[in-house]
Order: sequence, then C-alpha cells, then structure tokens
Amino acid sequence: MSGNKVTALVTGASSGLGAEFCRQLAARCDVIIAVARREERLLALAAELAGNAEVQCLVADLESIEGVARTLEAIRQRGPVNYLVNNAGFGALGRFDALPIDCQRSMVSLHIDATITLCRAAIPFMREQGGGTIINVSSLGAFVSGENMAVYGASKAFLNYYSQSLQAELADSGIEVQALCPGFTHTEFHDSMSGEKRFDRSRIPDHMWLTSEAVVAASLDALGAGRVLVVPGDSNRSIARSGLQGQLDSL
Repeated sequence: MSGNKVTALVTGASSGLGAEFCRQLAARCDVIIAVARREERLLALAAELAGNAEVQCLVADLESIEGVARTLEAIRQRGPVNYLVNNAGFGALGRFDALPIDCQRSMVSLHIDATITLCRAAIPFMREQGGGTIINVSSLGAFVSGENMAVYGASKAFLNYYSQSLQAELADSGIEVQALCPGFTHTEFHDSMSGEKRFDRSRIPDHMWLTSEAVVAASLDALGAGRVLVVPGDSNRSIARSGLQGQLDSL
C-alpha cells in the first residue's frame, strides 16, 4: 500500500498522452504507476521523472485477461490511487465489414472492458479515502459519426455516457470523473492505426492539431470545475457542438 503518498495509475503510459499525463501528474503525485506494454519506454520515462516522482513500471497488455489482472493487483497492492487515468487505446481505419472482427473486438475490450474494470476496482478505495479523480480518455470522434471509424467512435461515445453517468452516481463521494475528448494530437496514435486505410496527416489543417502537452494541461486544469466532458481546443469544441446538434436535428 502507498500509505499517505499521492498515487496515480496511468495506462498507455509509454508514449503520447499517457506519457504526458505521467509528466504533468509528477507535480501532483508522489508515486505514478505507469502501465504499458513497452518496458524500455517505461524505464526511460521513470528515469526522466526521477527526482520528481517515483515511477513504478508495470508491463501489462490490457487487451489480455492477464494484463488486466496484473493491473488490478497493482491497484490493490500499491494503491489506493488518487488518480486513475484510463488512456490505453488504439484505432483502426476502414469500413466495419472490411476490418477483421478480432481487431474491432480488441478495441471494445481495451476502451470499454478494461476501463470499467479498473474503475470498479479503484472506486471503493477512493470512497474510503474520501475522494479521487478518474480520467477516461475519450475522443472528439465520440461526437461526430463518420465513415471508417465505426467501432472506435462508438467505443468512445460509450466512455462519454459512462463517465457522465458515473459522475452522477458518485456526486456525493468526493470522486471526480472526467471524459477527456481530444481531437487531432501530435502523438504516435495516427501513425500506428491499423486497418485497410492509412491516415493522411496532410488532409488535416495545421490549426486543428494540438500538442499532447496542451491536451493534458487542459484536462488537469478542468479538474474541480464540474465539467465531465472536456474538449480541448476552440475548433474541437465547435465540432463537438455541431455533432451534438446534428444528432438532435436527426430526431
């Protein structure tokens, strides 16, 4: 157990938003449990943050039962966690009927099953200590229906609804729940997308792209403001509002 140490658990911590959450949470936490598949990157992150926070590296694949079980054990044995950041995820680009079903089921498993399982494990400990923070990394894609991202967008829309409902249920617990909905962000995410198509960065205007530093800062700055859905960037918020309005107009 971490005792009185402020502790965060961040999934998908080896790169992108996950690594940046570790960096920025190092100013708020004593211990960061960094969960990812790539051990060498976790070790490099731990070395980078040495002197700011103790980074405990946990090599685990959250698409697997074993990986989820190892992370649950970390919550029980190394917690309680004050911050839980469910960031691990991936995308696949292509038509639903052209993509392998195993790939799409893996997205559901990682984005939904792993998230709700880790939340269910962390919440009792957070209640006991009088509060905590849960950040579920969703996507701007949750607001906008589009071709070639059916399961990805749907899984992120689940996270938005789930986070809003969970916050309502936990309103008197001191636990804050956030669904962070970034748009296009300068990370490895788009380069690593699988599927029948390849993502073309050149089609996205420069003003639409944000840095991982800005996205994570927007997430952490929004804590305490009573907002469950956090969409960084003015352009992204306009897109999200238009998407929501379009859904209402279709009724």
